[in-house]
Amino acid sequence: MRFNQLQQMAELASAQERSVVAYFSMEIAVDPSMPTYSGGLGVLAGDTLRSAADLSLPLVALTLAHRKGYFRQHLDADGVQTEETQPWDIESQLTAEGPTVTIVVEDRPVTIRAWRHDVIGVTGHTIPIYFLDTNLERNDPKDRILTDHLYGGDGDYRLRQEAVLGIGGARILEALDYRPIVYHMNEGHAALLTIALLEKQLFGSPLDSADESTVDAVRRRCVFTTHTPVPAGHDRFSADQSNRILGPERTRTFERLGCFHDGLLNMTYIALRFARYVNGVAMQHGKVSRAMFPEYRIDAITNGVHAATWTSPAIQAAFDRHMPRWRQDNISLRYAIDIPEEEIEQAHRESKLALIAAVNERTGVELRPDIFTIGFARRAATYKRCDLLFTDPERLVKMAHEHGGLQVIYSGKAHPADEPGKAKIRRVIELAKELGNADLRIVYLENYEWQLGALLTGGVDLWLNTPKRPYEASGTSGMKAALNGVPSLSILDGWWIEGWIEGVTGWAIADHDDDAGEATSLYEHLEQVILPLYYGDQNQWKRIMRSTIALNGSYFNTQRMIEQYILNAYFPEHRRDHSAAALEPILTH
Repeated sequence: MRFNQLQQMAELASAQERSVVAYFSMEIAVDPSMPTYSGGLGVLAGDTLRSAADLSLPLVALTLAHRKGYFRQHLDADGVQTEETQPWDIESQLTAEGPTVTIVVEDRPVTIRAWRHDVIGVTGHTIPIYFLDTNLERNDPKDRILTDHLYGGDGDYRLRQEAVLGIGGARILEALDYRPIVYHMNEGHAALLTIALLEKQLFGSPLDSADESTVDAVRRRCVFTTHTPVPAGHDRFSADQSNRILGPERTRTFERLGCFHDGLLNMTYIALRFARYVNGVAMQHGKVSRAMFPEYRIDAITNGVHAATWTSPAIQAAFDRHMPRWRQDNISLRYAIDIPEEEIEQAHRESKLALIAAVNERTGVELRPDIFTIGFARRAATYKRCDLLFTDPERLVKMAHEHGGLQVIYSGKAHPADEPGKAKIRRVIELAKELGNADLRIVYLENYEWQLGALLTGGVDLWLNTPKRPYEASGTSGMKAALNGVPSLSILDGWWIEGWIEGVTGWAIADHDDDAGEATSLYEHLEQVILPLYYGDQNQWKRIMRSTIALNGSYFNTQRMIEQYILNAYFPEHRRDHSAAALEPILTH
């Protein structure tokens, strides 16, 4: 089932209900000039909306304004990270909406307004994103700053923010005259929208009167995507916080309905309890999630990336020459297998030169285009093991010398409160100084963000990923690299379990129970396969680049992902109706 059928189903649902899918996400990467995201979750949300617009899906999105952004990272010569806010001019970049709504937080009224930004798809279809904002004079000073910082403040600040997103978001949609038939919670931050729907379903009756039929009426309208493979990553709040901030009646209701876990209000359990469809973000993550929450049915829809956003200009030009409709139909990237290998290699060289120029501008370091270059860029969390490549420093130096040279480009922010993550950055920069020589150049680029990410995934020769299993829910940076013909060398976790074809789309680091064993496999791949291939058989390397695009680029994109959401999560009943209608002429003759 392809685009026309999917669009017809979505349009049919919209026409019948005069309504939309409402997509809630705490962060959304909308534009490089708007620091409204911290990393993978927000970038995925933005890519999802861009593909939804390309497919003409009737959808509206909700997030917070984040007036002061996430943070801009600065690294000193020793790799010590400091942060500064990223204020941006919301008034000049977004359009103010008229309606406001009021919610009660800690027994105080909090007024919320919305600012609109439109995402326009390749078809011309528009999807509005509403940024919720509490910076109004009528609000208490402590509430005016609730929509300032993404993932800032303490637990109280976070729970108040989540009330603004969930409860305030549900109410602002009503004020704007939207009537969603599906509410999609992208991670548990938006789970409080369920209590707003429950209250509306009760028509003013007390929450204590809610029974299973009332809950089921809400459940039929909600879907939930979980992204976190470890219990500590799910937002949890004490009963005292819930009572103070949300109120005793809501707290009692959540407790009665099984939304507390280990004595804490758990946003994931709220979303699980109220969702008719739940999914993890990769096949493996679905398995991990089912083990974490065995009492719930959890499906899997593997993440993707927006192809037109993350393909470098030079590669895009090659696609345009050979597959002119690839933006409308990402699966046609399968036919990249027919693009002349020399064209892909030349386009990649242009992308690599653009990256090298950016590195020189940012650091003064001059890298060489003829030297094999590895990219490693992601959030600097300990489980991502950015220093695994340095497990045996002498071996790394020796391999660079014996095989013709090696360049490694790092980037990534640590959360301001993550001291172990910051220590990882310092360690990489310390080793870069110690090991760097004419054969081995190591660079750490500060302030990893959208545009730098695009340069890196488009310009390196190999994408390295070394998470500790099974903590990589999906990962999407390697998908962006694949669109540009850049193969991966990765631990078999997240999406790579599905995307890995040894020697065709990249290479897998063998599973071991300890870091040393996995580091040995990493070194062996570089020494025995990858570096000899790159420096000794460029024809075969070009074939790998081409097959990486054709096999992984054509599948691991948000267009395919959105199709799966439409069929499995948003409108499964219309899939059944459509299939029956399609078969009727055959069955009756």
